[in-house]
Amino acid sequence: MNSNKYVKQAVAPATQLESLLVDLQNKGLRTEGITKGGRRGGAGPTDDQAFLLQGQAVMIPTLNGPAEHSPYSLAQGSSGLLLQYEGKPLPFPFIKAVRRPKFYELSTKDGIPYHKIAVLHGADVLASTVIQNCIRWAPDKRCKFCAIGHSLEQGSTIAKKKPEHLAEVVKAAEELDGIKHITLTTGTPNETDRGALYLAECVRSIRKVSQLPIHVQCEPPDDDSLYQVLKDAGANSIGLHVESFDEEVRKKVMPSKSQISLEVYFQAFEKAVAVFGKNQVSTYVIIGLGEDLEKTLEGCRRAAKLGVYPFVVPLRPLRGTELENVSPPSSDLMLEVYRRVAAILREENVSSAASLAGCAKCGACSALSLFEKLG
Repeated sequence: MNSNKYVKQAVAPATQLESLLVDLQNKGLRTEGITKGGRRGGAGPTDDQAFLLQGQAVMIPTLNGPAEHSPYSLAQGSSGLLLQYEGKPLPFPFIKAVRRPKFYELSTKDGIPYHKIAVLHGADVLASTVIQNCIRWAPDKRCKFCAIGHSLEQGSTIAKKKPEHLAEVVKAAEELDGIKHITLTTGTPNETDRGALYLAECVRSIRKVSQLPIHVQCEPPDDDSLYQVLKDAGANSIGLHVESFDEEVRKKVMPSKSQISLEVYFQAFEKAVAVFGKNQVSTYVIIGLGEDLEKTLEGCRRAAKLGVYPFVVPLRPLRGTELENVSPPSSDLMLEVYRRVAAILREENVSSAASLAGCAKCGACSALSLFEKLG
């Protein structure tokens, strides 16, 4: 990992959509106060805001360190937002901020704001961390890239979302904002079911009010039968997030989670694909943790051969994490990784377009789906 502080790189702006998105997701965007909102802290890649770039929903870092020093900025034009590079408008991309959803204005009968239960992700995904606490959050155990506990400390969410409240929010978000699918993730509450049982309870509650596709995420449970429990509850797809295919990096960056070895993950992939099907199991693969590139690509290939979608993303240095001041991977590296992983996906007939729900379906935190389309 590059531990240097962020430095402004004298790199010419990208022109094609794929290259531009890669650069934006690495360097971030200065919004100059023109757009409001964004999510700070919490599970997954945060410190960002949702935009439509040439009509495609993308999550762009706006609140982390790289974004503060980004050469990319927003300006208000006569007919909408302008994307600028070093103060000069770029003629190519149409960019628009995703509007604040209407369901954010509502609360439960007992006074909990809906936006503390679930949030809009991308343009049409409802996302919730159903259990915000994690047994791996102790300072000597936590994943060094993760900010799951910070949103709870800030009061922007609640520790545990009730299944009936989730159903209530889903119903409102579907009716008022037209969400298309749902992602439910969780902190790890124990070393047995690892949150799968509570996810199943939440899915069952949502199924009483909605038939939208539902994606669930957890660490591999110790009981393989829980994949079927989740499927029977109504989940359509599952994310089992390995984070890196380099075991040495996993041990350094995830001192507690890495106790679940790569081999255990690959066994879990097989079990999950047997239940959910090809293209309905995905795994997060973070680039920029100091991993070996060939190990990463081999892991992506092995996963894809099993029918698992390797959702490749650049490291996003988040406020308050141990990697806050680490530089994200270079855009050149990400371009190479995306091209090579997309080629693997084509060879193995694995596709984000075939996913029913979740990160692979949404794709807003990665540029991988664009490279899939390049053929």
